[in-house]
Amino acid sequence: MTAKPAAAAARATVYGYPRQGRNRELKKAVEGYWKGRVTADALRQTAADLRRSNWEQQTEAGIHEVPTGDFSFYDHVLDTSVMVGAVPERHRAATAADALDGYFAMARGTQDVAPLEMTKWFDTNYHYLVPELGPDTVFTADSGKQVAELKEALALGHAARPVLVGPVTYLLLAKPAPGVAADFQPITLLDRLLPVYAQVLADLRAAGAEWVQVDEPALVQDRTPADLNAAARAYRELGGATDRPKILVASYFGRLGDALQVLAAAPVEGLALDFTDSAASNLDALAAVGGLPGKRLVAGVVDGRNIWINDYQKSLATLGTLLGLADRVDVAASCSLLHVPLDANAERDIDPQIRRWLAFARQKTTEISTLARGLAQGTDVIAAELAANRADLASRAHSAITHDPAVRDRTAAVTDADGRRSQPYAQRTAAQRAHLRLPVLPTTTIGSFPQTDELRTARADLRAGRIDTAGYEERIENEIREVISFQEKTGVDVLVHGEPERNDMVQYFAEQLTGYVATQHGWVQSYGTRYVRPPVLAGDISRPEPMTVRWTTYAQAQTSKPVKGMLTGPVTMLAWSFVRDDQPLGDTARQVALALRDEVNDLEAAGTSVIQVDEPALRETLPLRAADHAEYLAWATESFRLSTSGVRPDTQIHTHMCYAEFGDIVQAIDDLDADVISLEAARSHMQVADELAEHGYPREAGPGVWDIHSPRIPSTGEAAGLLRKGLGAIPAERLWVNPDCGLKTRGWTETRASLENLVAAAREVRAELEVDNG
Repeated sequence: MTAKPAAAAARATVYGYPRQGRNRELKKAVEGYWKGRVTADALRQTAADLRRSNWEQQTEAGIHEVPTGDFSFYDHVLDTSVMVGAVPERHRAATAADALDGYFAMARGTQDVAPLEMTKWFDTNYHYLVPELGPDTVFTADSGKQVAELKEALALGHAARPVLVGPVTYLLLAKPAPGVAADFQPITLLDRLLPVYAQVLADLRAAGAEWVQVDEPALVQDRTPADLNAAARAYRELGGATDRPKILVASYFGRLGDALQVLAAAPVEGLALDFTDSAASNLDALAAVGGLPGKRLVAGVVDGRNIWINDYQKSLATLGTLLGLADRVDVAASCSLLHVPLDANAERDIDPQIRRWLAFARQKTTEISTLARGLAQGTDVIAAELAANRADLASRAHSAITHDPAVRDRTAAVTDADGRRSQPYAQRTAAQRAHLRLPVLPTTTIGSFPQTDELRTARADLRAGRIDTAGYEERIENEIREVISFQEKTGVDVLVHGEPERNDMVQYFAEQLTGYVATQHGWVQSYGTRYVRPPVLAGDISRPEPMTVRWTTYAQAQTSKPVKGMLTGPVTMLAWSFVRDDQPLGDTARQVALALRDEVNDLEAAGTSVIQVDEPALRETLPLRAADHAEYLAWATESFRLSTSGVRPDTQIHTHMCYAEFGDIVQAIDDLDADVISLEAARSHMQVADELAEHGYPREAGPGVWDIHSPRIPSTGEAAGLLRKGLGAIPAERLWVNPDCGLKTRGWTETRASLENLVAAAREVRAELEVDNG
């Protein structure tokens, strides 16, 4: 049947676009600037070139209205802090002396000044810089970046829509500044912030903006009546201003719930809503509030967070229903395309059958444009695209890649007993202490050591055939020996092999598991200049052979101290991959868990007494609505236990988490039944140690005393101070000393100095304890 054309021509748009460039030009330019090899002017020119290229790509694909202001040197929330003048006191001198250097100081810190805290952007793997606010914060408008980028796009002939982080979301993401009472609520600053937003909107109107997109993703979370009242007040005031462009309030990452009625009633001209599977209830909710008469609706029907092709028929059915609920319906992705790679056509090494199933940012813009044409002109005009789409969807649904009977039989046979250790923690810990004989306040690192240029060159040489496997492995062995030797000389108690053979903590394993597909160019920004290539979880998962045993046993042969086996946990393997959307996540997690269980058991059989299974994504993958937490945490914790419960009582299981808020999942951390957990704590000033203590967490823990995401070298005194603070919450016999995270992104100079200071701090505090107990 042919769909009727829409009353008004539907337009295609996106909320944001990948920043890095086809060959990560932005990363190279920014890091070159930090090293003094790239001038500020050259950096700005690279950024301008990338913006121009991004807008051209979108327009060529059929996008009618491109976003501006979504581009960032480091982070869009940090850009918002600059826009509203929320620069911390400790960074003001640097910012006044040079705005660009001050900006990067807020992001990365300097040797003398700590950076802003960093944490996850909702339930994604993107990290943002947390605003620091207090009752004395004074906001001032600085719309220079937004205005300049809008003018760039307009001068190039594009219809453009500036994008701002909304005032409510900005304040709800903020934290009390250092020295401010912990119970201070930044949302109380809303009335002070709104005039600044009004000024920015006015500046953008004067610069030629017809529409401005104001992002409020925080409203898809559970919100209090006070939060909803704040949102109503914010858009009543901003919408009531006369000297402003039209306002499009955008939400994404889930269903709006009670906030939908608030925004539908607000005096703004448009709403952008997520209508993908995770937010399908937005459609019924929109109908329940009477739709959006007289307003523009931007419908996010193309998944902006995953890489599978769109189901055109399903999306067109949704769009057809929405036509009766708003005066104008436009087509978009569900969120910014920042969260997907740039171009699937660059992936020439992927099985052509699988590549047909993939849609990265460039393909998604084509999908959006196709749907907009079908909605506006009827499905006859996209008949060829619909036929190809049906064929590609059928190919995936019936492929042998997606279904392995042996894997499915094994997962179906799992019992509750498979997810439980043979002894409770209280009994295991005695056996582990007797076996490992570690001192009080044992020191360790999280796993990785610096990935040097030499290591990257070795991997490139192997891929290019300039060295053979034997030559590559010799280089890896040399690196492991150096890492082990350094740790022994420094006095670290539980060592790691440094992971020199690993390109990424997820990709490395994905490349050795059946069912996964690795990309060559699928880079996605994690934070700042840190980009990752999430593998694609395309089919059923199994482990053909051991993945880490060779290098772990080689490292152990170099020392009499225990060397940790290092694995990435099942939840993180899912969270940092592009996951299947054709079966429940819990089913996929169980498949990955069984593959990892085989690896854990092989490590133990090879003589490894300490095994760390990292789950940094456990909190980030927590659903945004509390009603969905229990189901997620049940399969997430079960999959971890399934991975680790096959070992002897005297084998010590560690896990690691970083850069997220942990207070609301402490019970889940307990339910993992790991013997030791290490967590990010340095930037948050040991907050997580207090949260563990408040919960009564009974196991061993290592809240980090060294923030490795900054180039700063913490002094012995600084690390010792954090350690003493940790002792105020966790007894010495259960407290470990470690960095916040792995050291892959750090250089050897800072690593040596920082780790030496960390070990010295542990010795200093250990000596204090001996005196106190003497």
